Amino acid sequence: MKLKKWLQIRYDLLWKGYEIRPFRFDDAVEVLKQEPAKDSREQVNVALSELRKAGLLDVEMDKNDARKKIYTLKSKTEFISETLSIPEGRLTRGDLEGLLKKAADLIRTRVDYTFILVLLFYKRICDKWDMEFEKAKSDAKKDGLTDKEAVREARQSMYHAFDIPDGYRWEDIRKDPARIPEKFSGAMKQLAERNPELRDVFENVDFVQFTGNRENAEILRQLVELFSAQSLHHVSPDILGDAYEWILRYFAPQKAKEGEVYTPREVINLLVQILDPQPKEYVYDPALGSAGMLILSYQHVKDQKNKKDADRLFLLGQEANYKTLALAKMNLYIHDIRNARISLGDTLLYPKFKEGDKLQQFNVCIANPPWNQDGYNEDVLKKGEFWHDRFNYGFPTKQSADWAWIQHMIASVNKKNGRIGIVIDNGCLFRGGREKAIRTGVIKDDLLEAVLLLPEKLFYNTGAPGAILIFNKNKAKHRENRILFINASQEFEQHPEVRKLNCLSEANQERIANVYKEGKEIDGFSRFVDRDEIEKNDYNLNVTLYVFPEEEIEEIDIPKERKELRKIEKEITEVTEKLDVYLKELGYEEK
Repeated sequence: MKLKKWLQIRYDLLWKGYEIRPFRFDDAVEVLKQEPAKDSREQVNVALSELRKAGLLDVEMDKNDARKKIYTLKSKTEFISETLSIPEGRLTRGDLEGLLKKAADLIRTRVDYTFILVLLFYKRICDKWDMEFEKAKSDAKKDGLTDKEAVREARQSMYHAFDIPDGYRWEDIRKDPARIPEKFSGAMKQLAERNPELRDVFENVDFVQFTGNRENAEILRQLVELFSAQSLHHVSPDILGDAYEWILRYFAPQKAKEGEVYTPREVINLLVQILDPQPKEYVYDPALGSAGMLILSYQHVKDQKNKKDADRLFLLGQEANYKTLALAKMNLYIHDIRNARISLGDTLLYPKFKEGDKLQQFNVCIANPPWNQDGYNEDVLKKGEFWHDRFNYGFPTKQSADWAWIQHMIASVNKKNGRIGIVIDNGCLFRGGREKAIRTGVIKDDLLEAVLLLPEKLFYNTGAPGAILIFNKNKAKHRENRILFINASQEFEQHPEVRKLNCLSEANQERIANVYKEGKEIDGFSRFVDRDEIEKNDYNLNVTLYVFPEEEIEEIDIPKERKELRKIEKEITEVTEKLDVYLKELGYEEK
């Protein structure tokens, strides 16, 4: 609940004076004429009207005088409770997103949105524990154990994805509203100790600190009741995953201001369609973020084949920010993806995935690394591991690590079918100096397969268009020594939720992906460019140098336009003649 400052002042004054006791208009005038409001009677009217619109003021007619009204303030706690209330019934995708939006709107001005994600995640694993418990208990009784023995057996950690101790499961915490913050904090600590893979998720979530004031304590209580409304263990991972993604997307504009990057899922989906990961392949994201690249790679195989084949996809990723890594772990689990290996660390200096004394080799490398990341010049990169193997084409400037990321990804894929897709700043296509030297070497070694210019305003953190680069260590014969340029700058629709943003529709994605896969050349949209031409352009990869959208030329019907012109000339003559008559009648003579 966020009131404008002037209205918050008046709510606080009235609450101090009356709390939930009824009052009349003249009573409100007496209170609001004081400092700091100093309102006139007209201004009091406005304040009461706005409080009613905000849902914080009930109004009814005075039974003793129908000309007057009686007002009663709602406490913020009551308002929060009403806002979070949900109808009974089955939880659908829309219901879940609606509930999360209510939760987000209440929590966004107070604390980090990760509290909502942690609650969603914790409710899910507790519900799964209950389901696993019931199955293990049933199996034990079938094996001849008594009911008491079956219960003891079913509690063993071997039957559960996560070890959740007695007293800390969701319903245990919910039973004691007064101790919810304390119990959640204890649960986080216990789970981190018993399940090392969850340490990153729970170590930095402090429910006690969050509930240091009364309003936040009530919000937490209501959030617990909100998530308690339905069991989540039978809810589809797709629905839960979409809900999780909805939260990330909902807060993306706010987090972009703080430097965090959310890659629109339609951009990732386009990239995955182009790279086309297959069962048994290794897919690696060196700039993991919230794991969107890995999740959509998994989903791609699941949609093209089935879940069994998707589970045979090997997913690996590395992330430097521990809080973002926690989001990624929760996101993967919520999507029911358990075969991913993700690690914490600075990829450009300390890559975590190795084979002996060398970098591990993958089939697919996919990423949207930080654009123009500074601080990774030659002196810094030489302090990192495997720099001899990774930066063969040279070192970038301190101002932008774009080509450091690209070289790391090139070094991380195998020679047999290694392919790379990277979302990157458009500037890396044409900047000079060190970047041009690296770019030249990569082009001469014929590693770059396609350059795709994206539309502007796709990303929450920048209006810049961005580009997708596709590299391939085993290019098809007809693609050798040339690069496919695709100018997709006009392939967009207005974003359905954010007025200032654009998005890629499914039709946009399909057109771009098909042009890449089929190697189509379309005037003003796509074109293969030989390496000789690129060399003549000084190894500049700016897409508009090679493909520029053709402007539609309007055909002119000359006879029709001539006829229209004569009609207009006739109308002008008639109006002029009438005007001359009027002027003459008024005594104005032409001199």
